[in-house]
Amino acid sequence: MGEQQSDRELLDAWAGGENDAGAALFDRHFGALSRFFRNKAGDVADDLIQHSLLACLEARDRFEGKSSFRTFLFAIARNVLYDHYRARHRTPQSPDFSVSSLAELAPSASSIIAAAGRQRSLLEALRSIPLQFQVVLELSFWERMTAAEIGEIVGAPEGTVRTRLRRAKELVAKELKRIENLGLPLETTIHQLDDWAAAVRDGL
Repeated sequence: MGEQQSDRELLDAWAGGENDAGAALFDRHFGALSRFFRNKAGDVADDLIQHSLLACLEARDRFEGKSSFRTFLFAIARNVLYDHYRARHRTPQSPDFSVSSLAELAPSASSIIAAAGRQRSLLEALRSIPLQFQVVLELSFWERMTAAEIGEIVGAPEGTVRTRLRRAKELVAKELKRIENLGLPLETTIHQLDDWAAAVRDGL
């Protein structure tokens, strides 16, 4: 059971009652889902990981195989994350994720507290930008996804995703300059972001 089977085969076997297939699918994607949720959901990250996989099982008929299982899974994980913060902030008007950052929605972050140095600074900077931008940038940084793949996840054209990625990098670079008290030009900080992210990814 496991690596020789495709994600779709494991999903179908799980739906058919083979719990070992569900465990294999969980093991295969746990690392990626953990990176996705850890800096966005803190202490409830594990619950949201499990919720995402169960939601995949419930929605398996919508997975037609036209795109990868990974993009299907992350699209569900993004919805789970957004629903979590909508439920947490029940107000007459739901949070606007194109404006609201996790620094506003969830000020305390165990992922930042546990981090140190450059890792802490980048994680803090990411949490300081609107969640919509944080999601696309972390999918690019941590999962090395293309703009087209991210577009499938967030339901936006590739060109729109590229624009969001550029804007997200600008916002993160500004936050890093503030946090680290960097005297470098903004463009220099933006160019260094990929190197920072690669170093931080290894520690997540």
